[in-house]
Amino acid sequence: MASATIDKPARWRGTLGVLASARAWIFLFVLLVVFELWSQIAYGTTFVFSAFNLRSVSVFAVAPVLLGLGQTLVIISGGIDLSVGFTMGLAAVIAAQVANDVGASAGVGVGLVAGIVAALAATLIPGWVNGLLIARLRVPPFIGTLGMYGVARGAAYLFSNGTTVPVNNPWLTFLGNGRILGVPVVVIIALIVVLLVHYLLSETLFGQYTYAIGGNRQATLRAGVNVRRVTILLYMLSALTAGVDGILYTGRFAAGAPQAGEPLLLDSIAAVVIGGASLFGGSGTVMGTIIGALIIAVIQYGLVFLDVEPFWQFIAVGLVIIVSVLVDQSQKRLGGGRQDE
Repeated sequence: MASATIDKPARWRGTLGVLASARAWIFLFVLLVVFELWSQIAYGTTFVFSAFNLRSVSVFAVAPVLLGLGQTLVIISGGIDLSVGFTMGLAAVIAAQVANDVGASAGVGVGLVAGIVAALAATLIPGWVNGLLIARLRVPPFIGTLGMYGVARGAAYLFSNGTTVPVNNPWLTFLGNGRILGVPVVVIIALIVVLLVHYLLSETLFGQYTYAIGGNRQATLRAGVNVRRVTILLYMLSALTAGVDGILYTGRFAAGAPQAGEPLLLDSIAAVVIGGASLFGGSGTVMGTIIGALIIAVIQYGLVFLDVEPFWQFIAVGLVIIVSVLVDQSQKRLGGGRQDE
């Protein structure tokens, strides 16, 4: 009898722990049910079982997925990257300007390649500086990347002369708006990046080192891992995914805007947190980030689809973040993990 009394709370803790671990999937399922019922009642039409809606949600999810992948890497290592929004904007204006200039003289194909290479190369600079500040100069990630947020912002506006740069390259706009076998090209590119990052985290020593640094930096140092080098590479990869996002933004809207990624900073962090990663480092998955980004995309597109004022998006995403963090803290307490007073 005593054993059964003791085991019952343990079983409850185990059940709650499983539910907490699956919170992102539960959030997504609940949202889809709510929007489906809302759509059926208000308009008599389906939300979930519409190919157009599903394709639109997938396109909406591309930007937070790509920025979130970079955030996933640095958050797992115990850091954060606040500069990704304007790193994305810098890549957007550089891709547009270089594609236009080179394309005018050497052809649109060469212009596309030149724009992509120039944009990605440019984003590596703020990523490298972020890593250098954090890994070698021991600047806190929040402060170092916040400073780079301002630098990248200024550089993007200077490069574009403070205006949006229109795109005159049809190949670049195809990247943003074209389809292959009915699937948007931006979704295909995002899936390729997702697979690469997933492989990096799950199948390589670099991925193991990333988790180890976030779990226990000192122990990782004592194990002989070059923590500085790994940290610098992580922030460069974060900047690189922001660069890819900037290029796709330019193609999608046929213009490069310096402020392209400014509203997406919150989404990039939210996708990672909603997906189950810990802001203390040491945990997080690519799949979790994808589900988190899909939740954000469903909220954003669903509210637009149902003709709700767009400002409610910020409230909804913010509430989901708060609930996710509360669930994460409860999960830690149930598991006897770390608790901060």
